[in-house]
Order: sequence, then structure tokens, then C-alpha cells
Amino acid sequence: MQPSRLGRYQIQDELGRGAMGVVYKATDTVLERTVAVKTVNMALERDGVDKYEARFYQEARAAGGLNHPSIVTIFDVGKEADIAYMAMELIDGVELRALVNEGRPLPLAQAVSIAAQVAEGLGYAHEHGVVHRDIKPANIMVLTDGAVKITDFGIARMRAATDELTQTGVMLGSPKYMSPEQVVGKRADHRSDVFSLGVILYEMLTGQAPFNGENVTALMYQIVNFAPPKPSAVNAAVPELLDFIVAKMLAKPLEERYQSAHVLAQDLRNCERQIAAPLGATQPLRPVGLASGSQPELALTQAQAVVMAQTLNRTRLDDRGEPSAQLAAEPAGTAQAPAAPPHALARTFDSAEATQRLAALTGVDTFDPAVSATQAISSMKSAESRGWRRRDWLLLGGATLLGTLVAGAIVRRR
Repeated sequence: MQPSRLGRYQIQDELGRGAMGVVYKATDTVLERTVAVKTVNMALERDGVDKYEARFYQEARAAGGLNHPSIVTIFDVGKEADIAYMAMELIDGVELRALVNEGRPLPLAQAVSIAAQVAEGLGYAHEHGVVHRDIKPANIMVLTDGAVKITDFGIARMRAATDELTQTGVMLGSPKYMSPEQVVGKRADHRSDVFSLGVILYEMLTGQAPFNGENVTALMYQIVNFAPPKPSAVNAAVPELLDFIVAKMLAKPLEERYQSAHVLAQDLRNCERQIAAPLGATQPLRPVGLASGSQPELALTQAQAVVMAQTLNRTRLDDRGEPSAQLAAEPAGTAQAPAAPPHALARTFDSAEATQRLAALTGVDTFDPAVSATQAISSMKSAESRGWRRRDWLLLGGATLLGTLVAGAIVRRR
């Protein structure tokens, strides 16, 4: 039978039922706001009533001390007769379970955003000594504006707690989203939440769970012993970066897993920014003339026409670094007048040597890091416009004479 009132809360409607109790929509008659009230009827618990009630209040203490946008806010806790209740913010959204149960991947950006928000909330909770221990889609609410709320810290363990409510060897949590250490009954820390979130992210990206045994025993065996295929192998739209993130979240050895949910959140946010970048914004970053993929491509049509039509007016002196008279006379900025002569990289590239070479090309005695590339190019062009020096004419005359002598020797040999 539904109660009409619990403390100062006027019950309006039932929102749902779970393993821990019933959740109602209610009105706070003092502050005149609508809230969600979670209840537990202690009279139904014949065995271990005291411990069950203690766990209920432990949830209130664990979640009530947390104030984060991605964690549901607890307003009040109390008891009316045999019913213990907890008042919390009313969330206008749906459980993530309703989205992933459709058996198809979520949009990539949405999946990464949800995972990033949950990771940020978990990172905050972990900082305050609270481990959720039951991260699953049913405990993640997705609001209409895309925001996320973590709910139900019902089996949360406060790291500083000394009670035996969640002692080692007692399995708590949902088997499908358990970490390997939880499956074998070991003590679970904050990295267990990271693993559970990894299972959820995998499911959002691929539309299927990474571990999916026919029964609970087979499922737990897979969690401990099996490595699932990478998400991109199931959904080709998943970028390679997410493969690495998910792999690190689902690492079975604790030391190989993400050690901080905050670090995980940073990686997910970086990935989110890459996904959100408009396609047009990234295309100009690809150097012109290179293949778009990982394999060589034929340069046809316009590219080939440009190659066939272009002329090359250079001498060996130009290749040694001395600009020819013809190029010096060309107006700067034309297709036939490169800003500087080409230089090849040494087998081992020395950035200091490259800096000195740039300084020499720009006519600067000592390299100033404040000089921009544009200024450097302008210096090159002004150096070209100064014309030929006497040494240049002597070199040209010597080269011409040497070429005449070599040509005469060839003619006489014939």
C-alpha cells in the first residue's frame, strides 16, 4: 500500500521499484519543491534488519556528502514507522539501461559524452573516499539535455569505514558489469568502478556486451579469463583512440588499468573534441599532394596536369644554394619562384642545426625565437631582391669556362 505522506513529503506517484526499495515522486511541503523519495520497508526484512537499515543510511551518508553535477543530490533522510526514506533531486530523464538495451550502438559522440561525465563524477566520489561498486546502466540517468546523473550508492563503500557491511568475500554488484576482482570475491577499490564503466562504454559503442555468457557462471568466467574484441572490430565507426581507452579500462591487472577516473575523463574529453571537430576543419591540415589514407594513391587529373605543364628553370648552382639571375628577377610569390632553395634533411635531424641553417638563410647572425616564420620568409625574399654580388659573377664565369673546357675535351675524344 502506497503511503500518503512520509515526514514532510507528500507522496504524489510511484516512479519505480528496485532491489533496495520503492521510489516515489513527492512534494517537499516545507521548501515547496518536487523531489524523489526512495523508501525501504524495514518490516519486510525479517533477517538482518539492523544491517539492512544500516546499509540504507550508509548510502545516504556516502551520496549525501557528494556535491557534483554528475551525481544525484541527496536532500534529506529520515524514518517514518517501519519505512526509512531518502529525499533526493527529481531527475527528468531516462535510465541508460533503456538506451543500451535496444541492441544497437549509441551515436559515437553521445556514448563518449556519457562515459566522460560518469568518469568525472566517479573521480569526484573517489577523491572523497566513496567507491560506488555497482556502476551499471540502471544506475546512470540521462537527462533530456544530455547531462548524466549517477544514482544509487546503495552498496557504496566508504574507504574509511570499518564496518563489515561490505566485507571482503561478499559479492555485491551486478554480475554483467562486475570487475574481475569483484567476481573472485576480492576487495574492490575505485578501479573496479573504472572497469564497470569500461563495460558500459563498450556496450554503448558496439551495441553488445564485451562479456556475455549463457549463465552467471559462464559470464563470470569470461570476465576473469576472456579478452573481448576491440570495439572498432565490431563497429567500424569507432576510432582507434577509443580502442586504446577501452582496453585500458578493461585491463584485468589492476596496475594496468586507469589508476584515476579523472585521467580517464581527460582522455575521453580529448576523444570527444576530436569527434566533435567538423570534417571541413580538419581537411586543410592534410598536406596537399599526400594520399588521404595509409596507402599510396595515383596522382591523376588536375595533379597530373600541373606536373606535365610546369617548367623547371634551375642550374646546379641553384641547387648548391646560389640563386640564379633568372629566379632573382622573378617576382616574389609566383609559382616559379620558391621562397628559398631546397635543402635535404640529414640522416639524423638535428633541430639546433636546422635553427642555425634557418638563421643563415634569413641573414640573421643569431637566431631569435621571437622571429616568426612569416618574418623569416620576408627576410629570405628581401635577400633575394638585393641582386648578384661580384663573387656570384666570378663563380658563374668560372663555371662557364670549366664547362667549355670539359665540352672541348669530349669533342676531341670523339
